[in-house]
Amino acid sequence: MDHPAKVLCLLCSVGGVIGYARKGSVPSIVAGVTLGVSYGISAYLLHKNADWGLEIAIASSTVLAVAGVVRGVPSRFTKPVPCILTLLGSLGTAYYVYKYSQFYR
Repeated sequence: MDHPAKVLCLLCSVGGVIGYARKGSVPSIVAGVTLGVSYGISAYLLHKNADWGLEIAIASSTVLAVAGVVRGVPSRFTKPVPCILTLLGSLGTAYYVYKYSQFYR
């Protein structure tokens, strides 16, 4: 259950660094690294079967999806980055909400 969080941790962190390197975007690096750290924390907690791992993963995925929508609406989702952010965030949210419902039934 922690593997998607590890992958999203890496993707968010690398994406933020790439956004900063290409465009000098400080919000990209701050958001990317912050979400990367939150996914890393959730992956660690999920791996240890500790409390709050699923909740942090759901929150991080929801923030990622919302950020993608906010970036995509002005361009009508014609640019690839907002589409990818929305897709990854939505998939992450759906996966972790599904796991949450399985665990807490």
